[in-house]
Amino acid sequence: MLNTGTNVSRRALLGAFAATAISAAPFFPGVTAYARGSGDIRKLNFYSGRTGEKIDLIYWIDGKYIPESMAEINRFFRDWRNNKVHKIDPRTIDILAAAHNLLRVDEPYMLLSGYRSPETNAMLRARSKGVARNSLHMQGEAADVRLRSRSVAQIAQAAASCKAGGVGRYSGSNFVHMDCGVVRSWGR
Repeated sequence: MLNTGTNVSRRALLGAFAATAISAAPFFPGVTAYARGSGDIRKLNFYSGRTGEKIDLIYWIDGKYIPESMAEINRFFRDWRNNKVHKIDPRTIDILAAAHNLLRVDEPYMLLSGYRSPETNAMLRARSKGVARNSLHMQGEAADVRLRSRSVAQIAQAAASCKAGGVGRYSGSNFVHMDCGVVRSWGR
């Protein structure tokens, strides 16, 4: 159970997940058609400690991604070291949004790393054994995030409950990795 500082019942958590399952429609075949026309929206709320930028926008309405919002997300998730922009996989955005909804917070995620250019990935890999050679960050399929009001364990639990990609816990560095790759988890 998520420890949010308040008593959250299993029923409330399952209810939040059920609402998020509709909001995470692309992962469940057929649900997108069901949600169309129902007024379903998805929102993303982030800030970057690296650039000082903020993003708080609706990126999906009634089964359709909003191209202008997705372009803004791509720019926001750019490699801040060299300003290279890459298309961010909408599945990653959906996982981030669904986990955020499950956590029931108004606080924006802090983005530590979104897209990572091959040059940046190689530089980070030379500094740390924990950076994958073929990181999903280089494909626009991963993000590293944190919340001040939630622990790494809480964020990772919310992301893992989506059963939609990889979830890495980096408690020592206080962040969670989420990606739209194979469902798996690692770290503490």
